[in-house]
Amino acid sequence: MSRLKIGVLISGRGSNLQALIAACAAPDFPAEIVLVVSNKPDAQGLDHARAAGIETATVAHGGFPDRESFDREIDKHLKSSGAELVCLAGFMRLLSTWFVETWHDRVVNIHPSLLPAFKGIDAHAQAIAAGVRLSGCTVHIVRPEMDAGPILVQAAVPVMPNDDEDTLAARILEAEHACYPLAVRLLAENRVKIVDERAVMMTPEGRHRPLIFPPTE
Repeated sequence: MSRLKIGVLISGRGSNLQALIAACAAPDFPAEIVLVVSNKPDAQGLDHARAAGIETATVAHGGFPDRESFDREIDKHLKSSGAELVCLAGFMRLLSTWFVETWHDRVVNIHPSLLPAFKGIDAHAQAIAAGVRLSGCTVHIVRPEMDAGPILVQAAVPVMPNDDEDTLAARILEAEHACYPLAVRLLAENRVKIVDERAVMMTPEGRHRPLIFPPTE
């Protein structure tokens, strides 16, 4: 089986990277991680990659005059590794238009909200402040605009009355760890087609019960 080659970009602890590493360890998973790149040399995620025998690279963003120069250096590492898909996993840098267009439809991101709601770095605080009953996470194809692009996978997570940012973040993170490998599998198995900026799934839709919170029963 030919496996889709993935490059993962991180900045920190790499919990979603760990979820992807675990998924790729399964013999029937249709993708493999060939490179992990961090913009921070002390990112904990680099240790997870090395422990799994995955090639790593550090590209410190402070050494470049502008965003595109930084992105071009990352691009060199990705292309050298043979990566075919780029997964952003807690990568705390906005990518340049040049990079997104160079890797058009081949960069995915995971965001801790039900996009298009609550974009940006304070998504959990926004959800709590808005009083929503459900939040969640979204895996999407990346576009130059922040937290925008065709949606691949979403998971809804209840927002409890006593939640703060940390408790809600922890609950959503569990969903992220399930959603990201699923999104990668769908892409690797060519079950996604981008039509008019929408991700159309090449799978039977079936019937689903509505998710209601608080529960009606």
